[in-house]
Amino acid sequence: MSKTVLSHNKNGSFSGMVSQSITINVSVSTLWKEVGNFGGLSDWVLDVKKTEFLSKIKNDVGAARKIMFSDGSTVIEYAVGWKEKEYLSYIATSGLPLDGYHATLSITPKGKSCNLGWSSFLISQDSDKKKFEEFLTFMESFYSKSLETLKENLEKAT
Repeated sequence: MSKTVLSHNKNGSFSGMVSQSITINVSVSTLWKEVGNFGGLSDWVLDVKKTEFLSKIKNDVGAARKIMFSDGSTVIEYAVGWKEKEYLSYIATSGLPLDGYHATLSITPKGKSCNLGWSSFLISQDSDKKKFEEFLTFMESFYSKSLETLKENLEKAT
């Protein structure tokens, strides 16, 4: 739906936002079962090969995961906000070409369906504007394709 460069300065510091949403024809409980499964990304997130927990906490604030992608890259993320059947927020602490990344997946009931939003705030220091904008475009496509996969999987199962 959108990507925006929020600010930049002459020293190569950029911040931006990426946001996508989709309506999925399932109940809040069904959608939360997938979205709230902090380690279950390989079923619907683009190119995720495997996820492993790095914490004893599995599905709440403080949960930590290591995400391994098909290309061999890894990302470490921590859950920093959690309200069952409504939202979860997380930060990435390594593995991205960024200095800061905070994202939220939020569920809004819409009759017998749900709207799922995925939004993020990103910061990059010592960057190049073109590379930062390319990364925002990549993330926008990544979110969109992953949400489409989730929609297809859940609607096919019902």
